Amino acid sequence: MHDLVIRGGTVVDGTGGAPFTADVAIDGDRVSLVGTVTTQGREEIDATGKIVSPGFVDVHTHYDGQATWDDEMAPSSWHGVTTVVMGNCGVGFAPAKPDKHEWLIGLMEGVEDIPGTALAEGMKWNWETFPEYMDALEELPRTIDVATHVPHGAIRAYVLGDREKPGAVPTDDDIEQMSKIVEDGLKAGALGFSTSRTVLHRSVDGELVPGTTATKEELIGIGRAMGRVGYGVFEMASDLNREWDEFGWMGDLSRETGLPVTFAALQSIAKDQPLEEQIANMRAENDNGANIVAQIALRGNGIIMAWQGTVHPFVRKPSWETIADLPWEEKYARLSNPEFRAKLIGEASLPAENVDMAPVQFIVTDGWAMHYQMDDGFNYEPTVEESINARANAAGVTPAEYAYDLLMSDDGKGLIYLPILNYIDGNLDFLHPLQHADDTVNSLSDGGAHCGTICDAASPTFMLEHWVKNRQRGTITIENAIKRQCLDTARLYGLNDRGVLKPGYLADVNVIDMDRIKLGKPWLAFDLPAGGKRLLQKADGYDYTIKSGEITFKGGVVTDKRPGGLIRGPQMVEMMEAAE
Repeated sequence: MHDLVIRGGTVVDGTGGAPFTADVAIDGDRVSLVGTVTTQGREEIDATGKIVSPGFVDVHTHYDGQATWDDEMAPSSWHGVTTVVMGNCGVGFAPAKPDKHEWLIGLMEGVEDIPGTALAEGMKWNWETFPEYMDALEELPRTIDVATHVPHGAIRAYVLGDREKPGAVPTDDDIEQMSKIVEDGLKAGALGFSTSRTVLHRSVDGELVPGTTATKEELIGIGRAMGRVGYGVFEMASDLNREWDEFGWMGDLSRETGLPVTFAALQSIAKDQPLEEQIANMRAENDNGANIVAQIALRGNGIIMAWQGTVHPFVRKPSWETIADLPWEEKYARLSNPEFRAKLIGEASLPAENVDMAPVQFIVTDGWAMHYQMDDGFNYEPTVEESINARANAAGVTPAEYAYDLLMSDDGKGLIYLPILNYIDGNLDFLHPLQHADDTVNSLSDGGAHCGTICDAASPTFMLEHWVKNRQRGTITIENAIKRQCLDTARLYGLNDRGVLKPGYLADVNVIDMDRIKLGKPWLAFDLPAGGKRLLQKADGYDYTIKSGEITFKGGVVTDKRPGGLIRGPQMVEMMEAAE
């Protein structure tokens, strides 16, 4: 008798092969048979008419703090994700000397918009070194598996101490110490190293993150430490300034170590190179023996603006600053006052706090042609006719008036979508060919981060609903979508035991009703420690999510099973045979 049998589903096994009808048998934490299962299961699921796929692997998240206290791991776990890789973009919480706890929280809060009060209350800090942090992560069972990078920011703070300032140049001894930390971190089970080199990433005090001004010698020195261990992914977010020759040193590092280097590939106002140039430069290096992989988003990286969110079009108005710290009830009462409304709308925004952020602020406060109203069933590929600018013109009011009243709808819970990255063409057509490239992976969900601005942890669901099911042109097949979110992401990080539904592989499984797959409307919750806020978004259509053979979600509702844990290092397939 098998532990669990999923019967009669349409299996999309993660390899990219055509879907087929089959049963899936699970014993323990492994798939034991895919085909005709004649033996009964202790528990059975009727998957007739449903898609049966591997669990999704999300390689770009920021659950570094949340993973130390939260066993459900929402919102990623609500969207079929059974494995996450965190510690991206050079931010994290280990290694950490006691006098740097507050600094590291400020760095994470500034870069990833995770409430500092929630991190301060939620984390126990029962670690100092990176291996000790891994031990702390291992203490908590979860609905999903977690893996992590060693983050550059924490390393520099640990080694440089008070010398860690933007522009600080480490000594050869500093680089040796940082390299040793990375080497020890990988030996303890980290899957890679991460850094950030973009002006969009700043601490809560507005300072550039540590990796932004790092030298080529520092980055390559750390990369060589990974080469000595023999595995690991070098992950980076960068503005890709041409003078830095990022692709040159990424190619050199990859060729020397034999390891993959991956970067965030986006249409971005901060990037020196257009996306087409980024991909071309990457491929030129790969044609010369490198292994560079572009991480691509599935949609516009969108800020969700709300009165109670982190940003909205009026956030830099002088009158807003007079009420910004009031309790919501008092704030809502002031916003409901017609005189206050007229005053706020009529004011000019204050200048940006630093010159690098001025273009971003302008788009947030005045980019009405890129602002869109988020209704139920909102389409994340909106047209220019659906913009706030167009709707305001049709209504005979100014865009600011329309936006203000929209935010006031639903008792002040109205939402505006601003795809600030990846939407300069007003559509997602440019992503279609990248969805069929073997040098790109689906990524950049930022699960657990940007709590008051972004809810892209729902990207796997968006992939199914929009790219596979609903898009009117340039769709992708279900088999390609599943492969990209399962096999491709898992293999990049050496997780060879998952991402495929075959005997011997980890029994991470989704049973999905594609007729019902649908994203819900995002909402702001205040459920983090210390009442911290975060945007959440659920989905219909996930009948079951199974992690390591245990049903963790049924009908979108979490069960009491917590089979997930910490991944330590690359994983191999455990071959097994089921007796029938």
